[in-house]
Amino acid sequence: MSIGFSIEVVYADPCELPQFDSDNFDNPLDIDNPYFPLEPGTIFVYEPRPNEDNVINTITVTYQTKEILGVDCIVVYDVEEVDGVVTEETYDWYAQDDEGNIWYFGENTRECLCDNDCESPGCIDTTGSWMAGEGGALPGYLILAPEPKPGVCYQQESAEDAQDMAKVLRLNAKVSIDYGYFEDCLKTKEWTPLAPGEIENKYYAPGVGLVLIKELKGKTVRVELISIDYF
Repeated sequence: MSIGFSIEVVYADPCELPQFDSDNFDNPLDIDNPYFPLEPGTIFVYEPRPNEDNVINTITVTYQTKEILGVDCIVVYDVEEVDGVVTEETYDWYAQDDEGNIWYFGENTRECLCDNDCESPGCIDTTGSWMAGEGGALPGYLILAPEPKPGVCYQQESAEDAQDMAKVLRLNAKVSIDYGYFEDCLKTKEWTPLAPGEIENKYYAPGVGLVLIKELKGKTVRVELISIDYF
């Protein structure tokens, strides 16, 4: 008989932090939710439009795992480069429950604050790093199980410096980018009370994953999927 971890549901009006129970994760590393499939060895590359600063964001689904709250999580490496120089790197931890929901268990993030110097004291910002089970932090849904209802709102993370929330807007969005044309996309609205006024609309194509981000802060910035590769 295994001993599981269970966390009661917490409400954060108007979004709900889901109830967590480690016994609901029989195959947590098999992340095959059609809106965000994470097959180890996959590399997603994104680029803002326009890209005046020559920014490239590369997300690599690694073969590494990390156990958090009794659940094996897959490690995803997310790195941002400007003119070929790494400015931010993050290790994210995800797992999928038996219903097909993808859970977010935390991240280890490092942002460079100094041009061409990311090692000196004071040049690294780790704000936003958190792990479920530490310091009162709780896991949340990253992506809901297939066919989520439009209008459903949920917390993706619950920590002192990480409080992202999301709302399902529609399941029939269309996306046209240089990489391709996609139909029946999941469109979400994502925000955090830690940065009032900053909103992102994200578009997830079935069988592909995240294909487009619209950052709505001042002028709209589009971040598009430009390639998918494997290692």
